[in-house]
Amino acid sequence: MAEQEVWDPFGTLRRALWIGGGQWAGKSTVARILAARYGVTAYHYDYHDARGHNDRRIARRVALGEPVTAPDPDALWVDPTPEDMAKATLAGFPDRFAWALDDLRGLVSGHPVIAEGWGLRPELVAPLLDSPRRMIVMVPAPGFRRHQVRTLPRAGALSQAVSDPARAQANRLARDQLVADDAVRGARRLGIRVLQVDGSRDADGVAEIVAEHFGPYLPKISH
Repeated sequence: MAEQEVWDPFGTLRRALWIGGGQWAGKSTVARILAARYGVTAYHYDYHDARGHNDRRIARRVALGEPVTAPDPDALWVDPTPEDMAKATLAGFPDRFAWALDDLRGLVSGHPVIAEGWGLRPELVAPLLDSPRRMIVMVPAPGFRRHQVRTLPRAGALSQAVSDPARAQANRLARDQLVADDAVRGARRLGIRVLQVDGSRDADGVAEIVAEHFGPYLPKISH
């Protein structure tokens, strides 16, 4: 599937395995399970995006002539429609993906690196792939999404103070659904597997499915 040469000084990107998709599908949990089981390195996009890329985020705002400080939380979560929120999120993913690639280029491992996160979009990852089996897109089924919202503190409420928490949370969840739907459409267009997580299997069971999909690239383990 590779379409162009991408700078990859240590060969990490060529050997990477990718888990993209929607929020609250269990991507991070699956990557952690596979890292422990197979001795591979897991890269958690959301962690780095939220905590390690602020310098580049600020530099991007300066370059675009935008305010350096983050927008008011109401302007992010309460005022816009979910459609506008999804559009803005999708528009920002290419720059954020480039920052993630910089992180990944610096990792060297005897085994593939498993990179997971909602910003690892099929259309962005596809040029790096020599086979669609190097990526899987995980999205939550509606019932499983509701379960995650009920049971995961970070899914059930925003961490920022806003004037209308209920509306902000509703907007956020609607945005997440739109962004997940976009990932599914992109994956199907590119021939990348979509795994809908419905809660019928526990995390280990879902990890087994993902491990089977990545089977040709994972190290062999003795049972």
